[in-house]
Amino acid sequence: MKNIYGNVNTYKTKEERMTLLSLYRRRLLLLLKEGYNPYLNNTELYQTKTNPKPEEKAPIKLVEAPSGKIPPVVTPENDSPLTDTQNEENTTDKLSLREGFDFSLNLKAKTVSERTLQDYQYASNAVVKWIDENNPEIKTIDQFSKKIALGFLNAVLLNSSARSRNNYRLSLSSLLQTLEDNEIIVSNPMKKIANLKSIPKRNKTYSTEDQEKIFAYLKVEDPILLLYIQFISYNFLRPIEACRLKIKDFNLTNNTIQFKAKNSPLKTKLIPQILLNELPDLSKLNPEAFLFTPDKIGGDWNATESNRRDHFSKRFKKSVKDHFNLDKNQNLYSFRHTFITKLYRSLVESSSAYAAKSELMGITGHTTMDALEKYLRDIDAELPKDYSHHF
Repeated sequence: MKNIYGNVNTYKTKEERMTLLSLYRRRLLLLLKEGYNPYLNNTELYQTKTNPKPEEKAPIKLVEAPSGKIPPVVTPENDSPLTDTQNEENTTDKLSLREGFDFSLNLKAKTVSERTLQDYQYASNAVVKWIDENNPEIKTIDQFSKKIALGFLNAVLLNSSARSRNNYRLSLSSLLQTLEDNEIIVSNPMKKIANLKSIPKRNKTYSTEDQEKIFAYLKVEDPILLLYIQFISYNFLRPIEACRLKIKDFNLTNNTIQFKAKNSPLKTKLIPQILLNELPDLSKLNPEAFLFTPDKIGGDWNATESNRRDHFSKRFKKSVKDHFNLDKNQNLYSFRHTFITKLYRSLVESSSAYAAKSELMGITGHTTMDALEKYLRDIDAELPKDYSHHF
């Protein structure tokens, strides 16, 4: 059968299109379950469904759920509303809050990264705990309404920030959308709640003087941390990407590395000579060993990606940030901003801005020119020429 697109292409955002496609999917499944056949003339069946005999009722649709439980019953339009007594009787057949979120998490585990799954788990644990303490009458996942969701998000906002509140909203919305897609809940209440305007965190670049002082200090005090920072600075890796590197990822014949990047499941990058000069001999190391560990280059490290990154972030704070009394917005990620700024300003001296950006895009790994230009604006890498003479 041909794909069914309907008028989905009239919508601009992915979220809007997926919402409409999910609706098409649910309606198509309902029609198939009711006996409609795409290869036959369904006129007679349609007339039977639209003009049922008085004693007949439209079928009730059930969805399977974990642990042998049945999610809430979706009743047909011609059924009368359930009474309070019937609702109480059906409560035992509905998924609890914890069961509902766990059902979604089990599905998400097959489609999202480990870090994203951790964020989802953290958000679901937080909302279940908050409801237990503040709205104990809410027992089942279908009772999680927009009002309850707003109450939780407002509590997060009052105790942290708009950014944290928006992150919780995003995580919970993704989990609840999976439940809606699987017809365990009627609708996702988070979709009706808007994001709040928040002030983004800005990582401040280092001056040339400060960067050289840090490198000279670490060359003596912590060579492992220095090499870690050099991969961020010279190869423009993100801190978590540097933590993923294993010895087998290096091809020193072609001077390249391969790793999982933010925007690619397998990214290949050239290792510049300035960084090759800093690399120790890797030929005798175990190919499965991590390049960076707490106490040596090339070894085992039984820790998650997030914990490995957090280790170096805390190590940098203790060894460097506190020692040099750096700005609170200067961190490991700031080295990437600093050296991309240096490189761009050097390239633009001998070429046009567009040519410089085109070459820079291949080095930094940005997938589109728009993404690179936005990044350069955010870090103030692109500054105008002196305009004093215009006055």
